Amino acid sequence: MTRPAWNEASAIHELIEHIGLALVLLCIVGRLWSILYIGGRKNAELVVSGPYSITRNPLYLFSTIGATGIGFMFGSLAAACLFGSTTYIVLLRTALQEERFLRSRFGPAYHAYASRTPRFWPNPMLYQEARGTTFSPKIVRRTLREACLLLLFFPLIEAFEYLQAEGSLPTLLWIY
Repeated sequence: MTRPAWNEASAIHELIEHIGLALVLLCIVGRLWSILYIGGRKNAELVVSGPYSITRNPLYLFSTIGATGIGFMFGSLAAACLFGSTTYIVLLRTALQEERFLRSRFGPAYHAYASRTPRFWPNPMLYQEARGTTFSPKIVRRTLREACLLLLFFPLIEAFEYLQAEGSLPTLLWIY
């Protein structure tokens, strides 16, 4: 029911859409990277290396980046801000709940980890590589499948734009 305020054939609209696609791809790669470290070990052990050494919630960080990317894929700065901030708020609340569990499960080890590692926004200067990492191919495949669903938004959004341009879908609001 909404359309970007600028012309969908304009360079700015195309640039915004491509930024969105790039953010969705970053989300997919980031989520895969994160799951390689925690897949199959979540809640069984405290993972503090790889992406978990620079942020305590890399999966949530990359999901927020992906949601923002979907907003950009609509060609809308407002949609990107709305999708990104809503996802951030929801996942931040989830992270806070998980922290209570992790504090009770891992005690002083989690407290030390939490005191040196940012909750959400990464600090690349803290990066530490794992000595040895094993992963579950099944979990990686599932994560890749789920993350790639985000790519389906691109042709879907393009189809909506086409239907609006043809007059088959009404436009009630133009937003930036």
